[in-house]
Amino acid sequence: MSRPLLEIRQLDAFYGDFQALFGIDFQISTDETVAIIGANGAGKSTLLKSLAGLVPTKGQTLLWDGIARGGWKAHEAVRAGVALVPEGRRLFASLSVEENLKAGAYGQRKGYWTLERIFDIFPDLVAKRNNPGSALSGGQQQMVAIGRALMANPALMLCDEISLGLAPKIIKDIYVTLPRIREQGTALVIVEQDINQALSVSDRIYCIQEGRVSLTGAPAELTRQQIVEAYFGVREKVS
Repeated sequence: MSRPLLEIRQLDAFYGDFQALFGIDFQISTDETVAIIGANGAGKSTLLKSLAGLVPTKGQTLLWDGIARGGWKAHEAVRAGVALVPEGRRLFASLSVEENLKAGAYGQRKGYWTLERIFDIFPDLVAKRNNPGSALSGGQQQMVAIGRALMANPALMLCDEISLGLAPKIIKDIYVTLPRIREQGTALVIVEQDINQALSVSDRIYCIQEGRVSLTGAPAELTRQQIVEAYFGVREKVS
């Protein structure tokens, strides 16, 4: 494992007076894909949004590339090299595919990813480049959302439920691109409800239960029973 890229210690996150995360410790290195798994409402998306500076946090120490930052706002995270692929895609409906993609490059960070390289990994978008984002299928919209994040040339890309509501073939096509993305120097954090999908692509997982880390480790080192117990908070019955 290479050097830590992002490290969070004792993160608490809030929606108003409601506390959603409790004392989360999290770390990802520059060469990793890390999956965050857990049941609905466990706090997975809140953790992702906290890493992106979108949710107010307290009490945490955030280190980016070894430098202590305290907390940060969304614009500071983007400037540092963090890009978010939000749940539900959130494309600009009035913009074309190409315009949506170019919107991701507004920070003008230099790097590997260009418009043509996005079309190279998502060839289905080439013929749709002048179509409005609202006129695409769900899978194509997800490709645009990922491409828009890549146009920021991020050091860290946060992916929130990128398989949600998509057909199995489309999910497979999208997940095939992830190793190529990481090969170009982008670390990946993936929030995923599909446990098997998460285990198949990640170097490490964090399981979140009721706002707390209930399990972490490399998939090869964890048993199915450990994961089930951490995910649901119940012991699996042995027949």
